[in-house]
Amino acid sequence: MSNQTEPVKFGTDGWRAIIGDTYTFDNVKRAALATAIVFKDHKKISNGIIIGYDTRFQSKEFAHAAAAVFGNSGIKTYITDSFVTTPTVSLLARDLNCALGVMITASHNPFQYNGYKLKDEFGGSMDPDEIAKIEGELKNIVSADTPKSFDELLNEGVIEYFKGNDFYINYLKKKIDTEKINNAGLKVIYDAMYGAGQNLFGNFVKVKQLHGEVNPSFGNSAPEPVQNNLGEICAEMKSDNYNIGIVTDGDADRIAIIDEHGEFLDAQKTFALLIKYLFEKKKFTGKVVRGFSTSDLVRKYCEKNKIELVTVPIGFKHISKIMINDDVMIGAEESGGIGIKGHLPERDGIFNGLLYMEMLSEYGKGISELKKEFDDEFGLYFYQRNDVKTTEEKKNAALSISKGLKTGDEIGGKKITQTDDLDGNKFYFEDGWLLVRASGTEPLIRIYCETYETDQTLEILSKTKTLLGI
Repeated sequence: MSNQTEPVKFGTDGWRAIIGDTYTFDNVKRAALATAIVFKDHKKISNGIIIGYDTRFQSKEFAHAAAAVFGNSGIKTYITDSFVTTPTVSLLARDLNCALGVMITASHNPFQYNGYKLKDEFGGSMDPDEIAKIEGELKNIVSADTPKSFDELLNEGVIEYFKGNDFYINYLKKKIDTEKINNAGLKVIYDAMYGAGQNLFGNFVKVKQLHGEVNPSFGNSAPEPVQNNLGEICAEMKSDNYNIGIVTDGDADRIAIIDEHGEFLDAQKTFALLIKYLFEKKKFTGKVVRGFSTSDLVRKYCEKNKIELVTVPIGFKHISKIMINDDVMIGAEESGGIGIKGHLPERDGIFNGLLYMEMLSEYGKGISELKKEFDDEFGLYFYQRNDVKTTEEKKNAALSISKGLKTGDEIGGKKITQTDDLDGNKFYFEDGWLLVRASGTEPLIRIYCETYETDQTLEILSKTKTLLGI
């Protein structure tokens, strides 16, 4: 079977594949045609769609190829005039009253990948039921012809450029108290990871920026804001007197925070401190929605403050769906993706970074002090995730072993007290929990572990990998 007719599979957050392997112009055009067919009768299709792209290799060209398919399908197509963040496409889909948004990005994946994300009319992740319809159409599409070129459609006005970054910046200026932040005199450093968030923070506050240029190899790393990738910004902070370090991933929907001592604040504490700020200082109401792999610290805070907590499978699309339909204060996944009430039913690393600055300005305290107050009130929580690359055979064998474990068995040297298979296999024990699941975006097994009061995470993860044969 040729690459042209390889199946395009959507994971937890869109379709991602290796450029030149199954991520080809032919397959991008097939995905665009399938999307156009599914949405041709959408009630807002006459308003058109919006397409954006990130800083990856040939993202602009892939976006133009997709736009040509939509244009040849008779759909008015807006395309950003430069690279933008994924939340910008979500915002434009909603505020331009479009039928949907398309973002060409592979988010935090290694540089060899690119991808195709879909955003709905409300500015959130596309409903899995709609994605399933697109995948169904794809099976019938061998190729997507574009009789008229991108430039021809542009000249005819079917395709139109849109200044996405300008729109996004003007919107955020109305949402964030930048005057309060600037009056607080915070010293801020930002690592753009060569991604689509570069040069945005400077429109709001004074900031030192790292990796703020286009480099499709991302410095021979993956643009993922996890602790192992953040040595440079942490070292910079330790050598100077910064109040906060902010990092966003390749398409700037996820965030990582570094405290004033140059210490990484894990995504669980990042989430918990924002809940505290929204609830205590901004007086937000509504539910908290969390992904299945997030910390029990969030559960403890919600229980103490009588906030309704909803737990959903992994993938922000599940959180987004609830944010669109219910009153949700904040929704977040384990990996640093956070959506805030009154903004978008969507992750936004730039918005959340500004919100963190606003929080520090309001409390007048450092991040480490706010974290210690949390520790004093709720106890210590230690969290780790291991991503294990393995063969398909070993992956399936490991998943089979984990699926067979039950209450009373041991995993990672701990006796299982309760199990939950909402997404993967989660095992609770007396002083923590462990989750085993296959990645929805990469050929990996992910193992998550959290322990209370004493950090046993690395030992438990090591023993679990031995048990699973990986």
